[in-house]
Amino acid sequence: MSFPAGIGYNAAISYPDCILTNTIDIPAHLASLFHFALREVAADADPALVEIERPREAAHGDYACSVALRLSKLLRVQPRTLALQLQAALPPSALVARTEIAGAGFINVFLHPLAWQQIVPHVLEHGERFGHNRQGEGRSVQVEFVSANPTGPLHVGHGRGAAYGASLANLLAASGYRVSREYYVNDAGRQMDILALSTWLRYLECCGETLVFPANAYQGGYVRQMAQAIFSQHGTRYRHAAAPLYATAPDAATEADAHLDHLIAQAKQTLGDGYLYFHAFALNEQLNDCRNDLHEFGVEFDQWFSEQTLFDQGVVQRTLKVLQEHGHLYEQDGALWFRSTRYGDEKDRVVQRENGLYTYFASDIAYHLHKFERGFSWLIDIWGADHHGYIPRVRGALEALGKNPDQLTVSLVQFAVLYRNGQKAAMSTRSGEFVTLRELRDEVGNDAARFFYILRKSDQHLDFDLDLAKSRSNDNPVYYIQYAHARISSVLTQWGGDVEQLVRADCSPLVSAHERELLQRLAEYPGVISAAARELSPHLLAYALKEIAAALHAYYNAEQFLLEDETLRTARLALIAATRTVLRNGLTLLGISSPDHM
Repeated sequence: MSFPAGIGYNAAISYPDCILTNTIDIPAHLASLFHFALREVAADADPALVEIERPREAAHGDYACSVALRLSKLLRVQPRTLALQLQAALPPSALVARTEIAGAGFINVFLHPLAWQQIVPHVLEHGERFGHNRQGEGRSVQVEFVSANPTGPLHVGHGRGAAYGASLANLLAASGYRVSREYYVNDAGRQMDILALSTWLRYLECCGETLVFPANAYQGGYVRQMAQAIFSQHGTRYRHAAAPLYATAPDAATEADAHLDHLIAQAKQTLGDGYLYFHAFALNEQLNDCRNDLHEFGVEFDQWFSEQTLFDQGVVQRTLKVLQEHGHLYEQDGALWFRSTRYGDEKDRVVQRENGLYTYFASDIAYHLHKFERGFSWLIDIWGADHHGYIPRVRGALEALGKNPDQLTVSLVQFAVLYRNGQKAAMSTRSGEFVTLRELRDEVGNDAARFFYILRKSDQHLDFDLDLAKSRSNDNPVYYIQYAHARISSVLTQWGGDVEQLVRADCSPLVSAHERELLQRLAEYPGVISAAARELSPHLLAYALKEIAAALHAYYNAEQFLLEDETLRTARLALIAATRTVLRNGLTLLGISSPDHM
């Protein structure tokens, strides 16, 4: 790309690559300029002092840097004096027209129009890869999310974790990481035993048995459906004489769990191999339902990892043996305990009960060790907010195993609260069944569900407005963004030309206020992707897309595109075509469609 006379860089000075003029991430480019100046003025200063900001008023430039104000406190020098020194040390750049000192020591940066105009051909040339970066440097990262027990349908809480995890994985992949998406299937342990028992008891009812169904067993209608399916296929084959044992209920609430464990043991003894059939049937039915639900939601996994394999392959036993050999386990009251208080936990935790059964914590330790053994250098777990207290004990166990706990990042996801007609909607039925993800998707659609789920930071409470999500209005953010994409498609269809030819458009006529605003938004998009991946915050991208859409709608309402002036027409068409590319790229990363017609 050529630059106007007098605008260039000094080849005699050694600059970082991003200082040279063919950069597109303008804030990063400016930060590099100030980093260079900072080294010249105060070599030992922390580069983190440099922050590039957008001024509130256009008269104050395109960007501003307050590093002189921050540095003055450390060096005990007047900020304006430092600002002048930094200004003088700034290397020249083809993108910067001039800088000015304002106020007590702000350095305002005024960019050459070319800085913004160059974004258009760059976007059109890179297409779907525009905004991608290499900050991950090929580092392997595993994102484990959803991982709900396969004991019932996914509910709206799981949906938020699914939308967040899928969007985050896409952002990391776009930022140069080698990403593996994993669902941890809890197919071993007590909860699956309770589901298998619940299914058999409902099956016995189908066989005509009268019994007292335990209040702490699985109550959902899906359990009856599974039982009916087994009865339809096998008749009374699994009806046994032991059925009368289930006609009693525990005498007190404190005995409920013990009673349930007794029923599970009785079912295993009575059914024999038949129990394995009920267990496998219930697991497969619920796991397949989960797979289908997530697939329809646009959420895919590279690996569905079975907890049971950790036992079958001896990983749990081997992991506990290592902990015991290094003095991290001890026996008490017949159980085996992990010394988690050494690592900040409030109390030590049982890993093997007195009856010989392993706890969920034991398999979780083994699972995380196994992740490292598979070669991942960064583990990201996405858990519900109620698992906050679980973090120190898992990190502690990894440290006890000789692993770096800082290689594990846990992102917590708060529950979503549904609202209808301004009132909090019922989240569960009288039987205790939550509103399912499928029911939410059926009501508002996949796109609205995916977008609304990630509108706020994951660890913040989310109020999900069902009426707004269904509305076709500018107040609905996902509709607003998709409508911007459709508007552009309509104009380009009316034009009827070859969009690929627009990459060679002369963009110098793009100088109006609306065009400058839109160009700035497009230029900032790569930085948004980088920040959203670095901060594990897909909501940053959602907000950026809203701002791009707002700039497009304002531009659309203010200007015409299919003009007689060929140069201006081609430039404007190239700009909106680039805008459409950026909107589509961002929506794709969030798992949302980009309709051409609405």
